Amino acid sequence: MIDESEIKVFPGSSSRELTEKICGYLGVDIGKCEERRFPEGNIYVKINEVVRGRDVYVVQTIALDPNNEFMELLFWLDAFKRSGVNSVTAIIPFFGYSKADKKDEPRVSIRARVCADCLEAAGVDRIVTIDLHSPQIQGFFRKPVDHLLAFSIFCDYIKSMALDDYVIVSPDEGFAKNARSYSNRLCVPLAIGNKLRKSHDGCAEIASIIGDVCGKTAVIVDDFTITCGTLIQIAKTLKSHGAKEIYAFVTHSLLSDEGINDLNNSDIARLFTTDTVHNPKMLNQDKITILTVSNLFAKTIKAIHDKESLGEMFDDV
Repeated sequence: MIDESEIKVFPGSSSRELTEKICGYLGVDIGKCEERRFPEGNIYVKINEVVRGRDVYVVQTIALDPNNEFMELLFWLDAFKRSGVNSVTAIIPFFGYSKADKKDEPRVSIRARVCADCLEAAGVDRIVTIDLHSPQIQGFFRKPVDHLLAFSIFCDYIKSMALDDYVIVSPDEGFAKNARSYSNRLCVPLAIGNKLRKSHDGCAEIASIIGDVCGKTAVIVDDFTITCGTLIQIAKTLKSHGAKEIYAFVTHSLLSDEGINDLNNSDIARLFTTDTVHNPKMLNQDKITILTVSNLFAKTIKAIHDKESLGEMFDDV
């Protein structure tokens, strides 16, 4: 339990359900606040209780409506700072601009860096997030960044499935290091997809599979999916290489109706994801199981509050 006189956890509009779960784990009441969108599009936020001198945590994912959700977070940070808090930590379950971490074409913005500058200008004291697409984004901030991983949650669930003769699959070389952590922890082989992406339309071609998947159950692991395009393509390639059953574990899922329909018609038996993104479209879907990361965030808040190390959360990675 945490002393409510010292900290408060507030929900942004995109993460209220996750915040309620976090508060339930901590044994504290959810922070009282309100957010409105005016007809012309302006965003209004208000804190409905005294927070002076407290350590405040505001939970806001940047996902399905990224521009409005990001602006709302900036306004929350400003409101808390102007209310005299001791500190304000932004818990960003999905940092929507994390993929834009470099200048890989002429005349483009490094959007993740711009977001980092804006958060610091608005007064953030600390950032907590999970499974950034590019971990080096931590270096964009001058403030502390706690980068959590869904690794343990997924490994524990995979173990509970008691799969027979399975292999971990990385959809591309970029996620291979992360996927190797899964294969080492679970003591199973690793296979890697050779992915070619020719445009920004979300479509990818899986040219080949490195590793033996014939006659095995394939467990794909990845950080996020928007269209399910890459997952579907690698599942198709795995099937053509003799994989008998295919599952996918993805931390962040932003699927549309079209993406869900494509998933339902694919070779993937089931998609396992987390509640970093509140996506009503994914609820009650036969092929989708949602696991919660609320306990992981709650433990992190408690460790920060108690000035304890977070290192034990990463010992097995």
